[in-house]
Amino acid sequence: MRYLYRAVIIPTEFTMRIHLLTLIIILEWVLNGSPMAIAQTSSLLGTSQGPPPTLDRLSWTYQTPPEQRTLKLRDVITVVVDEKTQVIAEGQMDRRKNANGKFVLSDWILLKGWSLIPDPQSKGDPTIGGSMENKYRAESELQSREALKLRVACEIVDIRPNGNLVIEGRRTIQVNNDIWEIYLTGTVWPKSILPDNTVLSENIADLRIVKREAGHVRDGYRRGWLLKWLDTHQPF
Repeated sequence: MRYLYRAVIIPTEFTMRIHLLTLIIILEWVLNGSPMAIAQTSSLLGTSQGPPPTLDRLSWTYQTPPEQRTLKLRDVITVVVDEKTQVIAEGQMDRRKNANGKFVLSDWILLKGWSLIPDPQSKGDPTIGGSMENKYRAESELQSREALKLRVACEIVDIRPNGNLVIEGRRTIQVNNDIWEIYLTGTVWPKSILPDNTVLSENIADLRIVKREAGHVRDGYRRGWLLKWLDTHQPF
């Protein structure tokens, strides 16, 4: 017959104190990062240690924007033209003239010798009467829509005392007998130029765009000389 004996260890008061002190030290290490507790010596709203958080420190995808280069005479910038125009004009004119007239030839005289004597007409004094009516009506309507979207490389031809840039550019495209020519001038504020060396046409002051066409396409819708003369002088 076997007997099993279990040893029961009853912790003493000294052992319990050692365990409690060890647990307190471990908690202080985890919470405060040091084996001993350090009392706070300032307010919670005190000055923070280290540099302030900024976008370049917090974001992994942040990229420092490129510095704007200094532009000089004869440098080239690209103008992005995106212009739309719409003109709607209507005109109407009505004109009417009425004229009525009646003329009577009276007080007839007769020269007899050296004397003038009245000479009444036996059938009455002759009369002339008439009326005139003039009507004129004209109607006119004009609708025009045009869009221009392209890119033109322009050269800096002058720099104003305040730093503004005067630009000028020309672009010619020829396809067989059809020719398109674009001429552009204007004044640009340097800060309006984007980092990719482009500027929008809406940010150009004194903008002047001249577009000329020649060839079969232009001949298809241009006015002839007779129609130009009729529109200018309007003889009818």
